[in-house]
Amino acid sequence: MRFSRCPLLLALLVFAPPAGAADPKVADSLKPFVEKNQLAGAVVLVAGPDKVLTIETVGFADRESKVAMQPNDLFWIASMSKPMTAAALMMLVDEKKVALDDPIAKYVPEFKEAWVIAEQGKDQLLLKRPQRPPTVRDCLRHTSGMPFATALERPTLDRFALSDGVRGYAITPLQYEPGTKYAYSNAGINTAGRIIEIASGQSYEDFMAKRLFAPLGMAETVWRPTAEQQKRLAKTYKPNKDKTDLEATPIGQLAYPLDAPSRQPMPAGGLFSTAKDVGAFGQMILRGGTAPDGTRLLSEVAVREMTGTQTGDLLNKGKGENGYGLGLSTARKAKPDGPAVAGPCGHGGAYATNLWIDPDKKLVLVYMVQHAGFLGDGGKARGAFEKTAADIYAK
Repeated sequence: MRFSRCPLLLALLVFAPPAGAADPKVADSLKPFVEKNQLAGAVVLVAGPDKVLTIETVGFADRESKVAMQPNDLFWIASMSKPMTAAALMMLVDEKKVALDDPIAKYVPEFKEAWVIAEQGKDQLLLKRPQRPPTVRDCLRHTSGMPFATALERPTLDRFALSDGVRGYAITPLQYEPGTKYAYSNAGINTAGRIIEIASGQSYEDFMAKRLFAPLGMAETVWRPTAEQQKRLAKTYKPNKDKTDLEATPIGQLAYPLDAPSRQPMPAGGLFSTAKDVGAFGQMILRGGTAPDGTRLLSEVAVREMTGTQTGDLLNKGKGENGYGLGLSTARKAKPDGPAVAGPCGHGGAYATNLWIDPDKKLVLVYMVQHAGFLGDGGKARGAFEKTAADIYAK
């Protein structure tokens, strides 16, 4: 239960660690940002492959009511849903129910009639058939040609069942030839969610709950936070008009109330979660695909595909190996005989949450905030946390 506290008591407690936690040395790196009103508050977690090393809090979940952030607070993790969807689809690849280089149309027949934009002017649009069809792999690495979203997904992104939403993608012209560009696309990841439904015979929501969240103990990773969970939902903040302070703002892109049964699960960005749950997913990847009890959820080959750069030079312009894997931002190309986790990788969310998995340092770093933009140096807070965490815990 939370309490509003007097300013003096709050000053003593707001930066204190939760009972039983380690000294808040990692969270100390974030205190200056909170004190300068550049960051409302955060929950940060550092974990190794098999245990949580620390989970710490700083600042406020609700600045106006002076409610301190708590370790089990809930956050909209938005696009951090993408690697979780990719992991679920890769389970079906392991089971040979899906192949990465299959055309999407093998599973979603509406894509057999796909068109791509050949020329576009102010008063005309010329379409042609794509040189090759978009594939399952394209969906997961943002090279499908699909737009970010369709005109139907307004004013919110959670209006349609996957079967209806993906039908809308299929009748929308591809923006470019598949495989020739990288363009970040919710539509592609949502289509991957629909492929999960078709290939598994289960709803996407049920598959995620039973095959991924339950084995990892991710009990608070949900699409529709309950009324009780919403009491622990951190407020979202953005810079005010004058850029002098932070002000609260509602979560954009989603319909209200958040627990309405009519809200649809969105594979590309619909999840709410806690630092502990996000950390559990990161640990599974860091272990090379196993649950805490040793049960294998993903093959090492599947993890290598996810964590190795799949986009060639489309993102890095030949300057390195950074890019995008399957549902994850990546730092290295995978080697067929290399480790299961090809290199450091992770994903962020629209409101600045972030998961980073570093096999070199054997660490999972989770940064949970709710910010639609930052004041001053607020955007540097995550870097400060990650550096401090590595300094303290890296092996």
